[in-house]
Amino acid sequence: MDRSEVVFVGHGSPINVLMDNNYTRNWKALSTQLKKPKAILAVSAHWYTDKCAISDKEYHKQIYDMYGFPEEIYQIKYEAKSDKNLENKVLELLSDDVRINNDWGLDHGLWSVLKFMYPEANIPLVIISIDARKSAMEHFTIARKLRDLRQEGYLVLTSGNIVHNLRMVDWDNPGLSPRLEAFDDMVLEKIKARKYLDLVEYNKLEDVNLAFPTPDHYIPLIYALGFLYEDEETYVFNRGGELGTISMTSYIWK
Repeated sequence: MDRSEVVFVGHGSPINVLMDNNYTRNWKALSTQLKKPKAILAVSAHWYTDKCAISDKEYHKQIYDMYGFPEEIYQIKYEAKSDKNLENKVLELLSDDVRINNDWGLDHGLWSVLKFMYPEANIPLVIISIDARKSAMEHFTIARKLRDLRQEGYLVLTSGNIVHNLRMVDWDNPGLSPRLEAFDDMVLEKIKARKYLDLVEYNKLEDVNLAFPTPDHYIPLIYALGFLYEDEETYVFNRGGELGTISMTSYIWK
């Protein structure tokens, strides 16, 4: 079986789920650019725990982890099923590094994108939480341990934002401020040059604290990089930003 792809998606504001814009149209087109997966192995910037975890419930509880948005958002339903075979494979591969945790569910970092990718919710998924105690290199290593699942037809989808600084929101800027755009460009150049470890060691990057005061939305990119093989081709989509401080730049690796 040909290996499945890795996708890192910049999910941005929850309001996108109500919008018909370039970002959401590209999310909708994603499923036509990818092999049909047996299931999705997903990582969201919104699920952090004190140990790496997965849920073993048959269906993922939908989480509306955002506040102050139009009521219409809270009426959107996305009923995604889990995949017992993939759950068991993750538990086996990560062994003592993972546990079962049913306290969370499917948050907007994933369902707001999946609603466009697979609107019928007909692709099961397993969501891996991010261990808040681990270092960036340890996150990369966890992904490496799971990488060969791609050879079995499991799509990897990680969701976050490479630039995410809500302290500097500019309501009049539909893109990124110049310094944050430069950071986004630098990440792109390192990815194209396959300098992945430079991005794992993100504390050494110029303007990193401006790009994201906390790394929660950046860590999913590290997971995506950990799933890659040496011969991957990189495809970029949704280049751009929101509110001056959120990068929507997204990647597919095949």
